[in-house]
Amino acid sequence: MRRITTIPTVALATLLISTPVAAQERLCEGAERFVREVMGMVAVAEPDTIDDWRTRRRVPGCRVTAAGSSSLPSADIARGFYEIITEQGWARTPDPRDAPNEASLRFRRDDVDCLFNYYDSAMSLNTEAEMVVSDAVYVGRGEKLYNFLVLCTPAAPAAPRG
Repeated sequence: MRRITTIPTVALATLLISTPVAAQERLCEGAERFVREVMGMVAVAEPDTIDDWRTRRRVPGCRVTAAGSSSLPSADIARGFYEIITEQGWARTPDPRDAPNEASLRFRRDDVDCLFNYYDSAMSLNTEAEMVVSDAVYVGRGEKLYNFLVLCTPAAPAAPRG
């Protein structure tokens, strides 16, 4: 799922140094608030470098790893999540180039673009953040664990096609 683009070490170091960690974490504030306060999920936000599909470069950004539980089928969980996010004022990014059939959609709010990736217990990132949020969720009888990985970057225009 994650494509690694190689850029010179000096360029990557310059890019990371030029964007303070606090600024990277601020990019995720809206997404983290949404999954916690609106969706009732357990979430962890952390700085990250993101493969930006518009520039084909790795850019400073952040990630939110979130977990919840539900008795609904996976398709209903994802559909409901995306209906609620649009009701909450998030808009699809211009020319998003996302993967709706895989429940990964790009949204924009407050000059931040975020890719929201739904997944259930069938696949796992095996990250510390995923383990922390998943362990913190109470899964009741008849429910199953589900997750969202959210990758956020500063808002930008759509990449030209061709």
